Amino acid sequence: MTVRVQTDDFNIGAEIEAMTSEHTDLGAVVSFTGIVRGGNGADQISAMTLEHYPGMTEAELAHIEAQARERWPLSASLIVHRYGRLEPGQNIVLVITASAHRQAAFEAASFLMDYLKTSAPFWKSEERLDGAKSWVEEKQSDNAALERWNV
Repeated sequence: MTVRVQTDDFNIGAEIEAMTSEHTDLGAVVSFTGIVRGGNGADQISAMTLEHYPGMTEAELAHIEAQARERWPLSASLIVHRYGRLEPGQNIVLVITASAHRQAAFEAASFLMDYLKTSAPFWKSEERLDGAKSWVEEKQSDNAALERWNV
């Protein structure tokens, strides 16, 4: 179980290699990388700023990762979430799950991302090209995705 909350970028390939080099029982490794979306037209942004409460955030992410390990037979997992000011095209989040079988790895990764998207203690604001700033509001579709896990 590994959770990291950091300002620095991450190397997806290096993270997967570090995870898989420690395990010989893996049949599947699933990764998801969230990237700052620039948008287009009136929705185009120049940056996104993510804030969090240190200590509380890591504890909450560790708790949800433990839930994933209880639900699926994972050999390894990783959550890396960045905070601070990020620009379009930059990495925000990385989730990697590894298991002997692909279904467990896929489902656990999906579960973790649905949680991170809706319930993780991060606050996001967007800066528009015209200089306007606004908080990112939750989406009902994201909440509906989380509900399927009965969390």
